[in-house]
Amino acid sequence: MTQIQMLYTKPEVGDSIETVDTPALVIDLDVVDRNIEAMFANFKDKSVTIRPHLKTAKSPVFAKKLIELGATGICVAKLSEAEVMAQNGVGDILITTEIIGKAKMEKLFDLLRDHPAVRLVVDSKAGVDMLAAAAKAFQHKEQIMVLIETNVGQNRAGLEHPKDVVKLAKHIQDQNSLHFIGVQGYEGHVQLLRDESERKTKSKESMDKLGKIVSELKAAGIHVPVVTTGGTGTSPWCAENDFVTEVQPGSFIFMDTAYRNAGQKFELALHLVATVISKPDAKRAVIDSGYKSLSTDSGMPEVANIANLTYEPGGDEHGILKSASGGEVALEIGDRVTITPSHIDTTINLHDYYYCHRQGKIEAIVPIANRGKVQ
Repeated sequence: MTQIQMLYTKPEVGDSIETVDTPALVIDLDVVDRNIEAMFANFKDKSVTIRPHLKTAKSPVFAKKLIELGATGICVAKLSEAEVMAQNGVGDILITTEIIGKAKMEKLFDLLRDHPAVRLVVDSKAGVDMLAAAAKAFQHKEQIMVLIETNVGQNRAGLEHPKDVVKLAKHIQDQNSLHFIGVQGYEGHVQLLRDESERKTKSKESMDKLGKIVSELKAAGIHVPVVTTGGTGTSPWCAENDFVTEVQPGSFIFMDTAYRNAGQKFELALHLVATVISKPDAKRAVIDSGYKSLSTDSGMPEVANIANLTYEPGGDEHGILKSASGGEVALEIGDRVTITPSHIDTTINLHDYYYCHRQGKIEAIVPIANRGKVQ
């Protein structure tokens, strides 16, 4: 009987990335550095500041890295994400989703007590009144910085009509506990359009809507110091508008196939490493990575290190690799495969750690501290 020697390892800083157990998210830090440099270079000659959205990277480690390299602060989507960032030394935070409900108010004012630089968005009188009432109930001393979320085409949350924005801004100004600082207008519906000309046209339409809102506010005598917008697919174009003060790109730092397919030139820095655990026949290899390891909301992930292979989920724990041409799959049990996610935000949310390396040597093992922070 063949004897198989097994080497059990616990990867540590300095070890080869090949020692990492699978499934695992691995990040090439050299690529991350180049992506950050490339994105930030778009704004060197502009007055626009960069406030990256950390709903993608979900890590105070990468938030601090971005700030050290020139970001003015960060965005997060949820209050629970802001809590983690603040607890880990990141204080200049914009929460880009409305915060509603009694349970959230208590947590919010716990956060604001120690981190008054946190910024919030609202899009309703009810939301403003809830914040003002909570500020009074919790005897909050500092004015809370508030932006109005506007709808510039995504048709999600936000006010669309300039007069409605002006009315809400005046209502905010009437609250002693609140300080109106500007508007948010994210054109998320544009980010992944594959045709660059169409994406640029749609982005301009969104910026025209946002510009009209800003103009209406100023005409009403309302100061608008902050106008925040833009994602990875549009930020440089947004920055060409003189009323825009900051942009919110996020996915550029790691990238995925959805943004690559939309023509973004940033490099793919994050991959999932998987292992072949079964080879039932010559035309099918099974890996240890299914729905619990790779999201498919933006299409199927791609096999990165072996040409002509396709991936499809085989359930929660399994993935199935086949030849795109219908031929044999040249993999054996125990082989490692590199997969590129189609959507990094939702894939990252399935994992506990990043294994970060340079030239194949582990430099850091980073907890994904905001995983599951959806409240």
